[in-house]
Amino acid sequence: MPVLSGTRKFDAFRPIAIASGLLLAVAASGCSFVEDRSARYVDAKEGDALSLPETADSSRFNQVMPVREINPADASKMYSSDIPRPPDMTSEILEENYVVEELDGRIWLLVNDVPGRIWPAVTAYMNEQGLGVAHDNPQLGLLQSELANFSMRARELLELSNAPSDVTTAEPKVVLQMRVAPGVRRKTTEIQVRRLSSDNLTEEGASWPSELISWRGITDPSAEELALQKRVLADLGEFLKAREESKSFSRAASGMVSKPLVKLVSEDDTAQAIRMELDYGRSWAEVNRALTESDIAIVDLNRSEGWLFVDFRTADERDPGWFSWFSDKEAARHTHTVNLTRHDGFVSVTAEAVQDYNGTQRAGDLLAQLFDYLY
Repeated sequence: MPVLSGTRKFDAFRPIAIASGLLLAVAASGCSFVEDRSARYVDAKEGDALSLPETADSSRFNQVMPVREINPADASKMYSSDIPRPPDMTSEILEENYVVEELDGRIWLLVNDVPGRIWPAVTAYMNEQGLGVAHDNPQLGLLQSELANFSMRARELLELSNAPSDVTTAEPKVVLQMRVAPGVRRKTTEIQVRRLSSDNLTEEGASWPSELISWRGITDPSAEELALQKRVLADLGEFLKAREESKSFSRAASGMVSKPLVKLVSEDDTAQAIRMELDYGRSWAEVNRALTESDIAIVDLNRSEGWLFVDFRTADERDPGWFSWFSDKEAARHTHTVNLTRHDGFVSVTAEAVQDYNGTQRAGDLLAQLFDYLY
């Protein structure tokens, strides 16, 4: 009897010992029993559309975080190592909200906000600097100051002599113009500024300037004028930054022409070209920026002829595989060409794959990715 009792006691603990051993085995094997579900969404089916009550205003319902559309025909290319890099969801938030940019003799202040909110602040800046606003046109985005000669603060800002003289006889009359326009990138504003003098603009009568001067009236600013524009725009940027918490909105400026300057031209859901309603110099600079921000390597380029050789291979196509242990990282290779063609009033951007490229990346894929970073 004592022996039987001991045997039963031993048998009672046997399942616990076996279970403990299994737990130890699972723990030692790591995560090999856990399914990798990181790429399951690639094959997930699209859910039903949101159904709203008949009384609901559908315009108030939209995607908080839009998902980039993917052609079902390309779904075969979607696997973990080749999932396309999404557009930067913080593209509407610049690294700096007020950046002075320069290109081909033009300088502007890039602001991360819409023109309707910037217009009142620019008006306030001109008033605070003693310039005032003599003429304005919100639809054109133009503000023109009163004569700056009579204000000591305005004279200092525009680098006139310290002692004002008789402006009716000796000193040239000076005004400041500002141009507020929608930026190339969505939900941004670009502000330009220039100093106009009666020395380079003539008008009959002693009341010059008696009306709003066309922005296209003066070109090719001197190095001195460019330096002044850069300094005034930097000062304006600091002013706008200090007033961020007290922004107002201008209904008049909301009517400013705000059609997109960059458009994607598609046919049968395939990107064919990008239309940029900009001059050639600005278009070239923006395409270069978009290529850099989207990590597409530029192998060679020629601005005068309007082409860029780029490496648009996938990560797997660039991976040298097992041989990477014995060689350095593979250099960029010309797989696609981006072309910029000038037209009357706009620039067309197209792309094509080179003949010896046999990968999966199409020219339309390159244009679609470029557009995400251009606009």
